[in-house]
Amino acid sequence: MKRKATAVWNGTVKEGKGYLSTQSGVLDKNQYSFKTRFEDGKGTNPEELIGAAHAGCFTMQLSANLSEKDFNPVELETKAEVSLEDGSVTKSHLTLSAKVPGISQEKFDELVKHAKENCPISKLLKTEITVSSTLNA
Repeated sequence: MKRKATAVWNGTVKEGKGYLSTQSGVLDKNQYSFKTRFEDGKGTNPEELIGAAHAGCFTMQLSANLSEKDFNPVELETKAEVSLEDGSVTKSHLTLSAKVPGISQEKFDELVKHAKENCPISKLLKTEITVSSTLNA
């Protein structure tokens, strides 16, 4: 499987701007700029998109892990916070809230750890990955 995305940039890094598009059309010339990346400008930025990708990937991996062990997750919500420091992504912290009936905390923690280590985006990121989770049975 291959997925495609396109970035277009016009101008200098500080005064210029660009847009991002994806094969699916979910992103269609969505604006990004220096201000959206390093200040509070309107638009997106690469780190925000990495966070969304990591949260989505981890959550799907956890759902698969739970299903394989015959647990039926009612809801899994993951928020990601990606840190950019000195020109490098230094950390991705995932905050998980899960509603999974009938699972022990120990088994849940084991499956969360597996998802953190084995979702494809976690494998891609060469940075510190942490997870805090809350299990609501």
